[in-house]
Amino acid sequence: MTATVNPDTGRQRMRAALFLAVAMAATVGSALAFQYIGGYIPCHLCLEQRTPYYIGVPLMLLAVLASVLSAPAWLTRGLLAVGGLLMVYGLYLGVYHSGVEWAWWQGPADCTAGAGPVDTGGKGVLDALDKFVPPSCDKAALRILGLSLAGWNAIASFVLAVVAFRSALARD
Repeated sequence: MTATVNPDTGRQRMRAALFLAVAMAATVGSALAFQYIGGYIPCHLCLEQRTPYYIGVPLMLLAVLASVLSAPAWLTRGLLAVGGLLMVYGLYLGVYHSGVEWAWWQGPADCTAGAGPVDTGGKGVLDALDKFVPPSCDKAALRILGLSLAGWNAIASFVLAVVAFRSALARD
């Protein structure tokens, strides 16, 4: 007995994977824009929250490719499910970081140093790079509508996880 895939469901999975790839890229791209254009220096937890997106974008592009090349449905579904798991991990990281910022629990020990001005001591910036102290994880650098970027990441991760799992679990 061979399993047949409804072409509409296959296209829906392809569209969902494409949406997820674009949305994940936009989310991590926004964080990079805040860093490189806005001048917000990320803390250790901020950098860690980007990892699911760095893995997820190419994974979702692979899911799009699998769908376009009419690979077995289980492959596309599996890639979408893994993307959903990555976003659940992103949700965990966002909630954890938000909790650290709101002082609900302690953050990691390597995130407690506060950032101060970098004193080059009259030398060049390159000489001062090894003395740079990243910002503390327990202070939100920016709040938008009352939520820090970690809080917004938690919301984005939740929505993307729901989209990924709904697509992965859709009936053929």
